[in-house]
Amino acid sequence: MVGRGERVLPGVWRLRLPLPWPGIPHGNAWALAAGDGIVLVDTGIHEPGSFAHLERALDEVGLRLDLVRLLVCTHAHSDHYGQAQTIMERTGCELWMHPAWEHARVLAADPDAAIEKRITAAVRNGLPAEPVRRYAEGSRSRGSGIAGIVPPDRDLVPGVTVETDLGPWSVVETPGHAPSHVCLYQPDRRLLISGDHLLGRVSLYFEPGFTPDPVGEYLESLNVVDDLDMRLCLPGHGRTFTEVSGHVNANRVAIADGLAGCQEALQAGPQTAFEVVGAVHEGEEITPLHANLWVQEARSYLHHLEVIGDVERIPAEDEGGADHWALA
Repeated sequence: MVGRGERVLPGVWRLRLPLPWPGIPHGNAWALAAGDGIVLVDTGIHEPGSFAHLERALDEVGLRLDLVRLLVCTHAHSDHYGQAQTIMERTGCELWMHPAWEHARVLAADPDAAIEKRITAAVRNGLPAEPVRRYAEGSRSRGSGIAGIVPPDRDLVPGVTVETDLGPWSVVETPGHAPSHVCLYQPDRRLLISGDHLLGRVSLYFEPGFTPDPVGEYLESLNVVDDLDMRLCLPGHGRTFTEVSGHVNANRVAIADGLAGCQEALQAGPQTAFEVVGAVHEGEEITPLHANLWVQEARSYLHHLEVIGDVERIPAEDEGGADHWALA
């Protein structure tokens, strides 16, 4: 796959950039007309050849990198922030991003330490240690996906507006998927740049370890977005879509089903996050491709249930053991 570009609306271009992840073949950056240049929203991942894909996608729609006047990142995951340093160096533009981006700094500053932390968390969630370590070795070879650690020139928080030819875009805080996550909303044209908060199909991921309750935060973020008057969503992956409220509700239903699955599984007694995955993803085969992601999702549900008092965590008895969860 190579970088591709297409015009979605007058003054709005979708830049489809390849990703190295099985099951997630590409991500979107968005170019917005702004005076004599463009605002670039999100960057694509940093890896060998990735910058050429961005330049190719821009060229397909008659744009150039030197037209970038401002870089905005919806959140600090590598596929949305990874090429920020290179873009800033090439263009001299500013970066605007939410201030809660420590999760990216932790990954980029010491990828090996971040991977070791993930291994520890995976084993604590009940995944077998040896397959986790084999998967982690593959992760090491891919690197962090972030060209370099660059702080934002301006914090992207409510009250800040991004000026474009389509009018101003307001910042909507939407934590849950990541602590740094925001959406951009253009009320006159009823447009939402949703990053990974809303996608065309339900695909849930919660960033653990940086905020008190990512699932609860995500549910509240869905409420915030659902209160907006939206006509078209410009997501971080996949094609644009309408009926945005329907997509919001689909995510609510998926989370409710996941929480109910966890509680149903625990009726049989204390279990690890790995053991309850089958109830969350009933009828789906657990493969190495998505086992860790699904376990992390189940762990996030269990933690949310702990926060609201429905379940309790039974800590591992030793360093190499797994936490278990039981109904409260």
